[in-house]
Amino acid sequence: MKMFQQGIQLRARSRGFHLITGEILHAVPSISEIKAGMCQVFIQHTSASLTINENADPTVRMDFEMYFNKSVPENDPDYRHDYEGSDDMPAHLKASLLGSSVMIPVRNGRLALGTWQGIYLCEHRDYGGPRSLVITAWGI
Repeated sequence: MKMFQQGIQLRARSRGFHLITGEILHAVPSISEIKAGMCQVFIQHTSASLTINENADPTVRMDFEMYFNKSVPENDPDYRHDYEGSDDMPAHLKASLLGSSVMIPVRNGRLALGTWQGIYLCEHRDYGGPRSLVITAWGI
């Protein structure tokens, strides 16, 4: 079995949902050596998350942002954790709802994503800064 691991730092992005599939692939060219396996992408932050969804129409990403802002509003008077700004506690909740990692099968040296699937960085802070990822791929 082969195993590869690479840490990368994504540039700071604005709040929203951003396709990062290309950056993931660029960071682990050795994935081409895996005939059958798995790839895990893990984000080392509690106010941003990862998910897999539509990679073609940018309005899907806009609708994700709209939905999560409605579902987890800022300035809720019941939040106790508010000293880092009005977007901080909602960012933690959104990150917990979406999750800190995604798993993608690897088939014949490529991520086995569907035709219209891409990996999103979900930036939940207004000024989240650079984000660190750990990418681990393994297989035969």
